[in-house]
Amino acid sequence: MKIAIIINVMLKRTLLFLLFFSLVFNCTVTEEPEFLGLDNIKVVDSNIKNITLSADALFTNPNDVGGTLKTDNLKVYINDTEVATFVSEPFEVPSKENFEIPLTVSIATDSIIDRKSLGGLLGSLISQNLKVQYKGDIKYKVLGYSSTYGVDETQNIKIKL
Repeated sequence: MKIAIIINVMLKRTLLFLLFFSLVFNCTVTEEPEFLGLDNIKVVDSNIKNITLSADALFTNPNDVGGTLKTDNLKVYINDTEVATFVSEPFEVPSKENFEIPLTVSIATDSIIDRKSLGGLLGSLISQNLKVQYKGDIKYKVLGYSSTYGVDETQNIKIKL
């Protein structure tokens, strides 16, 4: 009777061991998700006090496992003046698909104004165009592996005050 129990336990352990290694070696984690760029940079809302900007960071993940992406120190520049920094909660990466991370920030209009950029800002407000630049890093982590994507996207966008 004891021998049957020992054999049964050994079979279960062997099956679990084989299942674990089968899953580990059949899942692709060798490629990092590919950063495709920023899209849909636009002004969501603008008034005398605030300008709210949004953009979508586009990625594709060829792996069988997900992971997490986090924006640390992703800075927003308007007319070459730093006005905000994104710090986000980790974003769960889906496996084997294209996905986007929404990036939204609200900027106080008085933070855009300083002496060296006042002329450029007034010109932008008159023409209703702003030069918006996102610059910094997005970090990817999965199963102890990590990589960093450099972001440097600039776009001229229309505003309505």
